[in-house]
Amino acid sequence: MSVPRIRLVLALAAVTAFGVGACAPSSSSGLDATSSAGSDTVDDVTIALPGSLSTLDVAQEAGSLNYQIATITSEGLLGVNADGELVPALAEAWSQPDATTYVFSIRQDAKFTDGTPVTVDDILFSIDLARDPDRSPSTSIYWPEGLTVEQTGDWEITFTLAEANVAFAWTPTAVGGLWVTSRSFYENAGTYGSSADLILGTGAYEVVEFQPDSHVTFRAVDTWWGGTPDVKEIDVEFIPDENTRLLAQQSGETDISLGISLDQSEHWDSIAGSSVEYVSDRSYVGLTFDASVEPFDDIHVRKAVAHALDRESIVSTVLHGKGEVATGLSSPAQLGSSIGEDKARELLSSLTTFDFDLTAAKAELAQSKVPNGFDLELTYPNSGPQLGQAALTLADNLSELGINLSVTEVPIEEWISKVGTGDYGLYYMWYLPTTGDPGEIPGWLLNPGNPAQYENDEVFSHMASSSTDLNDLTRAESIIAANEIAQADVAYAPAWWGVSATAFTDNLTPQDYTAYFFMTPWAASLTSIG
Repeated sequence: MSVPRIRLVLALAAVTAFGVGACAPSSSSGLDATSSAGSDTVDDVTIALPGSLSTLDVAQEAGSLNYQIATITSEGLLGVNADGELVPALAEAWSQPDATTYVFSIRQDAKFTDGTPVTVDDILFSIDLARDPDRSPSTSIYWPEGLTVEQTGDWEITFTLAEANVAFAWTPTAVGGLWVTSRSFYENAGTYGSSADLILGTGAYEVVEFQPDSHVTFRAVDTWWGGTPDVKEIDVEFIPDENTRLLAQQSGETDISLGISLDQSEHWDSIAGSSVEYVSDRSYVGLTFDASVEPFDDIHVRKAVAHALDRESIVSTVLHGKGEVATGLSSPAQLGSSIGEDKARELLSSLTTFDFDLTAAKAELAQSKVPNGFDLELTYPNSGPQLGQAALTLADNLSELGINLSVTEVPIEEWISKVGTGDYGLYYMWYLPTTGDPGEIPGWLLNPGNPAQYENDEVFSHMASSSTDLNDLTRAESIIAANEIAQADVAYAPAWWGVSATAFTDNLTPQDYTAYFFMTPWAASLTSIG
């Protein structure tokens, strides 16, 4: 996995605060996200986003907000349900005969939001578009090299991979790297995704207006194969300022507010007529040690720093209890997407961690090449103040060891650009997965080219096995085995798994609100309880 991928994923984490079974479901059931019969319709809903968009084309701008907005109107071949499982979307069924072959049966009743039928040619065009690094610079990296795509039936498309990848089915999704559009619409657009040309998808809503850095408006259509949603119009307002969003929710100007800062959670919790939903965002935060940079080539130094990381205190104070102490790289929700969260927790609990213990930290440093301490710097992105606060608590603890840690806030772009470059021996990792694949985060952190510049053939072998294993449980066990070796070597020191907070007005309810909610056709699942 290459550096551009981590740029994508870290950018996602910055804005808001691969696993699939061997034989993918061949059922014709899919994402019927509309409400139950008899529920009330809603004329309009206003949503406050904690950032802004310059384009509606995710292939040009791939932050998490772009993905969340894209799922309102766009689809891929497959979709995601509330349990993080892949389900039919524009493909009504699919199969995986072996680890390199994926066959998709295309839904024949699908239409674009302008009423025109979806053709196999439109889908093939959209796939070519998504794979083109010039037209889709932000997401073409998701598509593996050597992939062949061909129409193998009137309504059938077959993908053949150059090498096995059991997680490939996440790629042709709207949370991965495919947003099906009309060939004619795209080719006639001056700038696809702009305020002038907008975008055309196949979902429950059409885009009717877009003003970059201001808002985007959607209107419900009756062309979606999944049904007609209850909410007739959605207006998404871009409100980066936390206080402004808080006031808008308090005054009733907005109905839903995404990406609430945990620092202000008490204020949001007290808003009359609203409630805040807290759920795992499946993110990972931890320390990365680059053993190619002195003095972190000494495992005793790495262990000393790991023992000085008070993870429980950080979760209780910095995160206000809205988070979970991490024991590994993948959160239980992420690792458990195919084996269940209970089994995932069991596997994760077996991993080596270094508990907060300053006596042990001092003993480790005393055995190192720098027993009297040293100076170092830890940077964090300006969009992640909680990382800065956590770093300051670490600095206080390290000072008792004679280690002088300076904590520096830098722009998100600068922070991302330094990942895996060897400029720092100690580095933060902040990763919000874009898919539900249990191997996504380990796939970046434990394979060759990882940001710790960590080299271990046994780890690489376990990860290679995990990319071809058609059994969900043994695949997860391979990932855990790789994770264990790396953590025992202190290549990484997990800190916490994150939580997202979203405010909903009391007359709306999100169906099946889980860690995967915003990966589903979430807007179509909103229902009135008034």
